[in-house]
Amino acid sequence: MIRSIRGKFYPQSDGTAIVETSSGVGFLMTLAANCPLYKNFEGEEIKAYTLMTVREDDISLFGFSSTDELDLFRLLITVNGVGAKAGIAIMSILPVDELKRAIATGDAKMIAQANGVGKKTAERVILELKDKVGSYEAAGEAPAVEAAAFTNERTEAVTALMTLGYSKSEAEQAVGKVKDDDLDAGAYIKLALKNM
Repeated sequence: MIRSIRGKFYPQSDGTAIVETSSGVGFLMTLAANCPLYKNFEGEEIKAYTLMTVREDDISLFGFSSTDELDLFRLLITVNGVGAKAGIAIMSILPVDELKRAIATGDAKMIAQANGVGKKTAERVILELKDKVGSYEAAGEAPAVEAAAFTNERTEAVTALMTLGYSKSEAEQAVGKVKDDDLDAGAYIKLALKNM
């Protein structure tokens, strides 16, 4: 219903902010902890993109600095078991591009760092949104070695690292950085862990 608001920005101490429009109406909105809107000074003019949620006992407004942030939040709350509160908690752990990358690469451990979000919920987020956020590669990191280029020993090392809680992408990158060939799986695991 309310898609954007322009006005003076007044951050509060509880994860919310008031945006006071030129007509004098102050809209209270919830923001992610790392929202770029917080870079603005108190009383500075801003534009926030918003999503309003209506429940029988509550009407809430959530604010974002860009349509990218808003779109990701809207995707997150479509996941079964992820409400607006959990969605904002997940948005608070990483900037939008890095969060999309964590979802695309299956990094459940990172997503589970969000307040009130467990491992199962993090895995559900990845399962339901992985194809929707696109393919991302961490900036400055070597691309993951093609699975076809892995020997059986390397593949076994990747599988072992995944059982230790690393994502497939993390495991492949770490094993791929090991220069030595013809090692056994145990040696690849030890060397790969040094690259983590």
